[in-house]
Amino acid sequence: MNDTSLDQARTAVDTLRAREGVELLDGIPDPELDGWPIAIPEAVRAVLREVGGVRVGRERYDFTPRGLDAGRWGTGDVVVGVGGGEDWGPVVRVQPYDDVEIVVEAPSFTSWLTTLGAERSVPEVSLTAIPSIEAAEGPDAELAALADGGDSLTDLVDLRAVPGYPCRVAWEPHYSLEYETADTGSSDIEYELIGDGRALLLRSVPSGDFLDRPVRRHRVPADASRLAVAELRALAADHPELVTLEPGCADAEMDTWPVPVPEDIRTVLREIGGVRMPGLHTLRLLPGAPEHTVDPEVHRMMGGDGTYWPIARVTYGPSVALAQIRIDADTGEWGYAVSIPTGPRELAEDPELSLLAESLPHLLLTVAGVAREAIESPDFARRVSSALDWFMPNTGEPWTRPVPVEEWSDSTDPLRAALAELPPGTHVADLRDSPIPTDLCFYRSEAWFYEAGSLDHLHFVAGGRLVAAIPRKEA
Repeated sequence: MNDTSLDQARTAVDTLRAREGVELLDGIPDPELDGWPIAIPEAVRAVLREVGGVRVGRERYDFTPRGLDAGRWGTGDVVVGVGGGEDWGPVVRVQPYDDVEIVVEAPSFTSWLTTLGAERSVPEVSLTAIPSIEAAEGPDAELAALADGGDSLTDLVDLRAVPGYPCRVAWEPHYSLEYETADTGSSDIEYELIGDGRALLLRSVPSGDFLDRPVRRHRVPADASRLAVAELRALAADHPELVTLEPGCADAEMDTWPVPVPEDIRTVLREIGGVRMPGLHTLRLLPGAPEHTVDPEVHRMMGGDGTYWPIARVTYGPSVALAQIRIDADTGEWGYAVSIPTGPRELAEDPELSLLAESLPHLLLTVAGVAREAIESPDFARRVSSALDWFMPNTGEPWTRPVPVEEWSDSTDPLRAALAELPPGTHVADLRDSPIPTDLCFYRSEAWFYEAGSLDHLHFVAGGRLVAAIPRKEA
């Protein structure tokens, strides 16, 4: 430890002792500090020998090892980074309720102590959180490593160069408590200092509330078709008892189908006509599977001939849904993979769907990734089933918020503007910036029951990127 860090530790203790209105708890002897689960830097140890906690008015900070968890030390409403340097830090104050407030209070534990009991400074500088996926896929190798792949509902704050202290973090959760749903909202946020305090992760945990701002999704590889085929074939070759692939078909056969088949889809279907593995709803990618037949009324409500390509019958208890690839009738593009309930009354009264993937190749890549991870599990089928339970609508959350079509009347987005001409009572949703998976439950909108009644049919735009629920005229 250098003299500067030791001096700062002594200054912190002296400042606390001299400050009016601050009560110090008894220090912690060295033998007890030696029993903490991690090594304690000498500067921190010098403080803890003298001060075992601080009480300032109604605020209390207990310095105990109980707050140590995954590279952070929590006490009161602050979290302290725990690393291998001469001091611990930074120190971040998190107020997670109502209007969320996050402030980086100080660069180190000892410097933060000198602020306790003094009038709290108003932050004059700020840092902006970015999507963790953006960090993971960006050019900064160190930040990418910290993001560890990233997640759509997790944002990252780069703390490597804080512009000043205290520093406000510009961030808001992805969910909204302002819109009622059928459930009682109990959303929360989780936060974690990582990389010895070099970054802060902020994760939205929506529960019973709608998502209310766009998310960043993982980039789907341009050659997803080739990668999906290669990975599934490797799994089937190495683990034939777990992964079975059904044969594909020739281009000449695909040319006879009632819908155009783009080249990226042909790349898959030439090699793979189906995928079977324990825990997975069997994927049958070629036409003619009897289990893909639905009630004629449901077929109409899903869009009718030429608008979708069924790939799996999905069951969950008594509920049944049809996983499918949406087909753009104007361009012939095979777009998003979604799952829609197949009960006529169920779909009409409680219209909903689940977004599974951006494309068939993307879905197969996801399935292959789940299988690859499940191989290491003692119960392959359970691991796969648990990882893919969102194949059934309304089982996975989070919920993308549907809105009355009138909200898009002034949209400058051409796809949204086109849907704005649909009949009053229609509800719409944009899936382009939703997480995968996401549940889209039109009936959970405040306005759906009163204004729309029951569903006439679903209308998809641009290969499923946007969806409209159009009510019956008599509703």
